Amino acid sequence: MSQLSTPCPKCRGVMSAGFLLDRGHGNSLAPTSWQDGSPEKSFWTGLKTKGHQQIPVMVYRCESCGFLESYAPNPVS
Repeated sequence: MSQLSTPCPKCRGVMSAGFLLDRGHGNSLAPTSWQDGSPEKSFWTGLKTKGHQQIPVMVYRCESCGFLESYAPNPVS
């Protein structure tokens, strides 16, 4: 697993890369994504997503204290 070059902001430990899991239809697994705007309810899907930017979220976890830090880096064009 890759490590973040910046130490943990809480204890100065080593930060390791990972991601958070979301469960979807049929209990399928997918990585968490960031979406622009405010949540809008949808009758069919729970939340409206059409027309919104979505970026996968990268999460780093401190190997010493367990602190989590999340990032949604700009997509590569």
